[in-house]
Amino acid sequence: MKRTKRWLALLLAGAMTLSLAACGGGTAQNTDAPSGDGSAPAVYRTLYSSEVETMNYLTTTTLNNLVIPANVVDTLIEYDCYGVVQPSLAESWEHNEDYTQWTFHIRQGVKWVDSTGAEVADVTAHDWVSAARYILDAHNGSGSEYNWDVARVTNAANYYNYTAYQLALETATDGTDENGNPVKLDEEGNVIEEVAEVTVDDIGVQATDDYTLVYTLDAPCSYFLSMLCWSAFMPVNGEFLEQCGDSFGTSAETLLYCGPFILSSFKPQEERVMTKNASYWDIDNVFIDEIRETYNAEASTLSTTMYLQGEVDYAEISANLLDSLLNDYSDQIHPSRLNVDYSYWYLFNFDANFDAQYEPENWTIAVNNENFRQSIMHGLDRVNALQVYDSEDPEALVSNTITPLSFASASKDYAYYGGLDKYTDGELFDADLALEYKEKAVAELTAEGCTFPVKVYMRYNPTTTNWAEECQLVEQQLENLLGADYIDVIVEAGPETSFLSAVRRTGDYGLMKCNWGADYADASAFVVDPFGTDSTYSFIFASEDPETQGYYQQYLDLIEAGLAATDEEERYETIAQAEAVLLDHAFVIPIHTSTRTYAFSKLNVFEGPYAAFGFATQRYKGQHLLDKSMGMEEFEAAYQTWLDERDAALAAAAQ
Repeated sequence: MKRTKRWLALLLAGAMTLSLAACGGGTAQNTDAPSGDGSAPAVYRTLYSSEVETMNYLTTTTLNNLVIPANVVDTLIEYDCYGVVQPSLAESWEHNEDYTQWTFHIRQGVKWVDSTGAEVADVTAHDWVSAARYILDAHNGSGSEYNWDVARVTNAANYYNYTAYQLALETATDGTDENGNPVKLDEEGNVIEEVAEVTVDDIGVQATDDYTLVYTLDAPCSYFLSMLCWSAFMPVNGEFLEQCGDSFGTSAETLLYCGPFILSSFKPQEERVMTKNASYWDIDNVFIDEIRETYNAEASTLSTTMYLQGEVDYAEISANLLDSLLNDYSDQIHPSRLNVDYSYWYLFNFDANFDAQYEPENWTIAVNNENFRQSIMHGLDRVNALQVYDSEDPEALVSNTITPLSFASASKDYAYYGGLDKYTDGELFDADLALEYKEKAVAELTAEGCTFPVKVYMRYNPTTTNWAEECQLVEQQLENLLGADYIDVIVEAGPETSFLSAVRRTGDYGLMKCNWGADYADASAFVVDPFGTDSTYSFIFASEDPETQGYYQQYLDLIEAGLAATDEEERYETIAQAEAVLLDHAFVIPIHTSTRTYAFSKLNVFEGPYAAFGFATQRYKGQHLLDKSMGMEEFEAAYQTWLDERDAALAAAAQ
């Protein structure tokens, strides 16, 4: 328990620390292992079961799509193995007194190379300007423009809105308004409101010369650096982007590379190979020569056997196999460290777009009844559900708030602001309370014409390890507690590819576990975008129920006030109040942060980049390939060493 509390405190310190420090030497590093020094190629082999939808990092915000770009394209800054900011493509930077202007000095001599490793062009400040202009043009369908809006980059939102207006005009028809004035109408006959022209030169990102990049913001943003390890602020060579057009990011040949690796082979649903970039500016800190990922739809079940046969170098171990494997391989199996980079919650869908057999109209009546939602929220035994991920200590995974404890802090941890303390220090599961809510819900819903049992349509991605087993536990536990006469939980697998597009984003579910990864270190990171009026999570905004809309408007008003607050204490308090509205009325059921998996792994995770936001932890830079996987005792010793070294690194960075 002491170790867990200390870990949480360190995560908090890391989220708050944005200064420079050197990353210490390796922890538990096997110096005899191949390390890419010429003695023997260091080839890391692994399986994957979910293919990318695109590698166009300028449009996608899905982590699965960004794992390759994160390793082949560098960002302005990077995080070392202790979570401390280090220079990357920016050698140095400074900001003005109120954090509204950030100036970055770009590293000279860095090259863009193609998939063969041939040098194509220099990386310059103009590459970030090119990326911004592409992302903020609505014609390109980017999902990354919201990061620019959150950062309040001058005219970013205005330019996006203007290009969206221009896009709408392309299919508009002529019409008249109620006063007979000529107007443009969209496909549904609605008047298209005119938007004032904004040019690309008005956007607050400028290259003042080839190696000086300036971002201008409309409001202070002290956490701006923490936004930069994400797709919205990655560079792109503008000439190459224009040449590729819509094909950019669809193959190894339609990307350019300035990161530690090159995507040398990309065969969808077959294999993808990343090789060390011989032209990389920091090649001395790249110790793996090749990363070979092989597609296998059954990766979650086959990887353990393949590891033991020497065919792969990483294999997660399912909870049902853990005890038996530990008996024979405790010297090679270890857990992952606790992490708060992702938060997971069960969400009720308020825009039911599923088949008639699952009774979407009946579900719509039920989901808009707060007592119904509360009965499920307090009836869900989360510890029981999490056994599939950690049979040793499932309680350690439980998270009680949307924003994880220890992620952000002002004068105290964010999870203690705005009425969240009753959740942070409480327990949602309460069987007696759940049954009380059930009784109230039955009376109210019966009067509204709802029929029982209410079909609770629960979907899962079959390629995600242990998700099916979790759903089965949830189904059994909820029906046993609340009664099969009240709810009928229907568990069904979604497609193995494009699950998000086919299920979550279309509302093809009733109750489902969703997640969100923080892109930057601020209180708003988990609470704003997943629940906004254009979100593809939960679709609360689509509800036509007056009570639901009333609570949702409270949330929106508090978010607006919180984001506008200039005082940090007021900002945290108000945003936390908005989160409390979602919890108080059971729109969201928090369950866990990133799960602690047990695995065989020939990588030393403590050497790799670390941050509780963005895609830093997806990068292989800095890691060595070990002769064999760490065991439980070896991992624990390395973990303690890492904690001690991180203490020193954070203390040095704070000076």
